[in-house]
Amino acid sequence: GTMAQDMTEKELLKMELDQLKKEVKNERQMVSKTGKEIKEYIESMAGEDPLLKGVPEDKNPFKEKGGCTIS
Repeated sequence: GTMAQDMTEKELLKMELDQLKKEVKNERQMVSKTGKEIKEYIESMAGEDPLLKGVPEDKNPFKEKGGCTIS
């Protein structure tokens, strides 16, 4: 069985409580503010983003090493 099934309800609640205690310390900001910051960051990095501009063949570690031929 999975780990959660082997735990008592009390143990599960304690785990959840520990997680919430960690999360409550997180600094929170308005999405209206952070969304704009995230958008600006993404746009500023777009020139370096291999998903947008592609990877040059000579730098691509996943490039096919030779092809396959069907005879």
